[in-house]
Formats: sequence, structure tokens, C-alpha cells
Amino acid sequence: MVSTDTDHGEMATAAEQWDQEAGEPQLSDWFNPKKRPDVITTTDWLAPVMWEGTYNRQVLENYYKRLNITIGLVVICAPRKFSARNLQEFIQSANKYFIVGYNVIFYILLDSFSKLPPTVLGPLRTFKVFLVIKENIWEDLHFIYMKNLLDYIITHIQHEVNFLFIMTANQIFKDDFGVETLGKSVAQLSAWWYFKNGKTFPYERRCKGAAFIPFEEEDFYYHSAIFGGTVQEVLNLLKVYQKGAIQDTENRLTSTYEHHLNKYIFIKKPTKLLSPEYNWDPSFRTPPQIKSVKIPWQSKSV
Repeated sequence: MVSTDTDHGEMATAAEQWDQEAGEPQLSDWFNPKKRPDVITTTDWLAPVMWEGTYNRQVLENYYKRLNITIGLVVICAPRKFSARNLQEFIQSANKYFIVGYNVIFYILLDSFSKLPPTVLGPLRTFKVFLVIKENIWEDLHFIYMKNLLDYIITHIQHEVNFLFIMTANQIFKDDFGVETLGKSVAQLSAWWYFKNGKTFPYERRCKGAAFIPFEEEDFYYHSAIFGGTVQEVLNLLKVYQKGAIQDTENRLTSTYEHHLNKYIFIKKPTKLLSPEYNWDPSFRTPPQIKSVKIPWQSKSV
């Protein structure tokens, strides 16, 4: 296992510098929504939606390079859902395309160390493997993994990174996933549902469910394959999810992590949205609005 020795005090100092640093670019300095009139580029709550052509990555590079930030990427690779080959291809592609040129720590959640594939990383990249501890009282694998992740964020991860992403292993990076994706709360628009009528979104509609969203309410539908932001924001999401999942169990209901994610984001709006270009299903016919696919899905049974 390769690890990194990042000092907690240094991370706190870096975080403080963000607030004090002169010259932090304004949204208008690097984001131009008028470049893509064919799609939604700004939400009703004025959050930017990242589409190819709307952002100037270099302006953000000039800012973030001065701050010596570290980004964490949690990889969820649950058994029976994703294979060892899924994980290997994900890591190899993320090594090449995920926020290149910055300190990155890959956090790999596995139920057995023996399932870790050969892993060779480039400069500024390290990885850590966290063993998932299972409890017999919980059957939902996603809940088990997220419960473990919450504990690892509190005990380890929050002291090591400035930003944190959670991604599932059934994806392959094909193009640069750059600093334009960094923000306080970053949500991924679903490729399946972006071009659909909001009335059809598969929200949790049972009123007794913790993730309940009324039929008359709609927003966007978000994909659980990617979520990111500051460490505190990711912690908040996982705490709300854990509380909601336990509440559902007590009410003899079963819901999904994605339902809880959508409820959380519906109430607490994200500060940045990633367009379906960042997470596209290649089995779909690619519409003209999709100019550059950053991450396509891969088969879960590879």
C-alpha cells in the first residue's frame, strides 16, 4: 500500500488561505454560459453547469496552482457490482485524466485486500486501501460501504485533502476531468434523465420514505456515480444518507443511495453541476449537445 503523510495543520493553513488569497477568480472570469445556448448552463439558483466550451480551465489553473491543494478520490468497488478489472481500468484512466498536475490521493474501498489489482501511479499521485467492515444487521451493500466511508473520512481523510470526490468503479476516464469540477458542492446530472421530462424522474415518491420528494416537485435528477466538494460537504451528505437509510429501515422501507442523494441535493442545492458529458452512457445515441465525453460507463460484468 502506498500512502501519503499530509500534516493536518498544513491542510488547515491551506484552507484558511483560500479565504484570504487575493485574486480568487470570479465566476465571470472563467465561465461563459453564452457559449452554449443549446443547453442549460446556469440553474435557477445561479449555479454553473459545466459543459464543453463554457469554462476557461487555465484561469482556474493559475489560481489553484498557487494553493498547493490536495484532492481525494474515493473509489467504490462493491462485490457483485463491479469487477477487479473495472477497478483496474478505473484507476489507470483516473491516473491519466483526473485533475492532472495536482496532489491526488486515491482511496480504494474493498472488502478484501486480495482484490487490489496491480497499481502504478504517476507523479503527485498516491493511494490508500481501506478495508470495508461488514455488519450482519445491514444487507444493503451501498449502505455498508458508505457507512465505512463516513468513518474513514472522520478518522483519516478529512485531515489529508481539501476537496473530495466519490465515484463508482464502473467508469473509465477518457478526457481531462479538470479543476473546473472543483467546488463546495458538486453534483453530476444523470445522462439517463437529463433529456427527459421532470415529471418522469424516479425520485422516491413514497411519503413515508426519508428521501420523499412530492410529485408536484421537480428539479434535476442526479446520478450517484459522482459526487464531490469540500470534505465537510461530503460528510454532511453521508450523515444525512445514513440517518435517512436507518429511518427507512425502521419504517420497513427500502430505498437507494441515489434517492437519498437526490433528496439531499433537492434541499441543499449544489454550487456546481457537471453536465452529462462528465458521465455518459455509451449505449445511448449521443445527441449533438454532448460535445466531449469525459467519462463513459463501462460494463459491470467485465
